[in-house]
Amino acid sequence: MFRPDDPLKPRDPVFDEAWQAQVLAIADTLVQAGRFSATDWADTLGAELRAAQAGGQPDTTETYYLAALAALEKLTTKATDLTPSDLTSRKEEWARAYLHTPHGDPVLLTRGQDR
Repeated sequence: MFRPDDPLKPRDPVFDEAWQAQVLAIADTLVQAGRFSATDWADTLGAELRAAQAGGQPDTTETYYLAALAALEKLTTKATDLTPSDLTSRKEEWARAYLHTPHGDPVLLTRGQDR
């Protein structure tokens, strides 16, 4: 006998990791703010996905979100005063801070900086 899904059952997670949701939320925020259009987002994401496929990347959730991150970074540098170098520097600052943060503490960009 067929039974409908339990409406009270928790939904399966949509994202494997929080950063995946954050990429899409930031992209949506920038579209809503008029920094770039939904068409620009779709075109750039599509180009990144095609590049991943051409590069032999597997068709996985991780590949999709890495392509989404690359698209967001490209559009961000076009739509703001940030440069690719700025993004690289910020990633390095964050990595240093993360590595210098005790387990359980919030990551602050001031951690790991030369004093």
